[in-house]
Amino acid sequence: MVFFNKKKKDQSKSTTPSTIQEKEPNDKQTLKTNLHDNLQYIKDTLGESSDIIIREICIGKGGKIKAGIIYTDGLSDTASLQNFILETLMLDIKETELEENLTTTTNLMNTLKDFAMTVGEIKDVMNYDDLLTALISGDAIFLVDGNSKGFIIGNRKWAERGVTEPTAQTVVRGPREGFSENLRINTALIRRIIKDPNLWIESKVIGKRSKTNIAIMYIKDVADNSVIEELRTRLDRIDIDGILESAYIEELIQDSKYSPFPTVSNTERPDSTAAALLEGQIAILIDGTPFVLIVPTLFTQFFQSVEDYYQRNEMASLLRLLRFFAFGISLLAPGLYLAIITYHHEMLPAPLLISLAAQRESVPFPAFVEVVIMEIAFEILREAGLRMPRVIGAAMSIVGGFVVGTAAVEAGIISAAMVIVVSLTAISSFVAPSYDIAIAGRMLRFIFIVLAAMFGLYGMTIGLIALILHLCSLSSFGVPYMSPLAPFNSSAQKDVFIRLPRWKMTTRPSFFSKNKIKQRYEDPKSDNDK
Repeated sequence: MVFFNKKKKDQSKSTTPSTIQEKEPNDKQTLKTNLHDNLQYIKDTLGESSDIIIREICIGKGGKIKAGIIYTDGLSDTASLQNFILETLMLDIKETELEENLTTTTNLMNTLKDFAMTVGEIKDVMNYDDLLTALISGDAIFLVDGNSKGFIIGNRKWAERGVTEPTAQTVVRGPREGFSENLRINTALIRRIIKDPNLWIESKVIGKRSKTNIAIMYIKDVADNSVIEELRTRLDRIDIDGILESAYIEELIQDSKYSPFPTVSNTERPDSTAAALLEGQIAILIDGTPFVLIVPTLFTQFFQSVEDYYQRNEMASLLRLLRFFAFGISLLAPGLYLAIITYHHEMLPAPLLISLAAQRESVPFPAFVEVVIMEIAFEILREAGLRMPRVIGAAMSIVGGFVVGTAAVEAGIISAAMVIVVSLTAISSFVAPSYDIAIAGRMLRFIFIVLAAMFGLYGMTIGLIALILHLCSLSSFGVPYMSPLAPFNSSAQKDVFIRLPRWKMTTRPSFFSKNKIKQRYEDPKSDNDK
């Protein structure tokens, strides 16, 4: 079961990885000096699994010293292990003067580590817990008979998907690189964009059984320290068996547990992540998923596309206003139509009212039932298109919607105007760059439909007021969710509904950044005038 540790902690104190290790009880079972006992413990603990390879070798002068190499087949680089470890220990080392040092127990491990191990990363291991964690993570383990200390050899390699074009956040102009499931590849993609020594990475391991690697990335002199501390605290409270995707972390660290609006954003684009880091936000990378979490998050950022900054500000502003308008259509259009057609006929011109009345003359259901039937039908078609194979998924959604809508109108079950309204609503929900905010609009749409059916425009007005109050009450890691609209900040309106020219965007948002200056711009015309 997933649960949080409810013990009260001092929020003002920093919980760093080093302090976490100090708090753990020192009851880990240490390695034994006998090689056979250590290997037998590993076999018994892992149930003699077939993918755990144990190779016993003899090293030193005359092969008097017994050693063991343990690795996981499929997670370790067997070629590198053969060429740079086994061959060195069993063959090359006998031809050097190191064999004299290998016959003494005192300098044995240090000599092997300094001269014999021709690999990049080597760490000491002295207990079974760390040994097993490293082993099943893909590292190789080296043990020597007569010594209670072993080596963890960085030798991870497995089949993985390379860097490909993002599928969920496509752009017309911009980089075509997307994150993969490998944590180190993802951090490298961001490092290649931001070559700043102040870009820090903190590592954590979450999940008692999955032991998933988590990386927190932020720019030290830009990100707000209080937000970083809050994020560390929330991550440290997680007590769960396994983390399979970034959605696990997102749901466990978000501020409002029951709000339909996301307070943590996600992206699969390195350039979008780098832009967020430069603004003072923090990125959370999870091993095994291409989606990176970004905190803190504002409501207006879900309508900002990374492509807005790769084209002229006039076009970017027009498209951004279109996204806000489309979100309003997807949220309110069915409710408005239902309220007007049911309670407020006087708002429609007489010719249009007569046309709608003629269409509805043969419809046996009230307008509310019409809306519900069509909305559910389109949601089913949308879900079916997503779950079906990609080759026929899009065609299924288009053909299914056309056939169902046309057949329903011809059968007299649904009016033609209702099909137009619901279709326009469904199309508008795809305009938002973020899938999460589109889902929030889809869920709230049904609430506005019910309010419109019960109270008309008065019910929808009350619903809008309640929605605005709810949005203003939300926060993301201590930052007001509706910033910079509520509380209103006039200096931060340069990149909300419209995007001003780049030479005017000289400062970062003050909500989650302690370094306000983003760029310094001097108008070249002023120099010419002089």
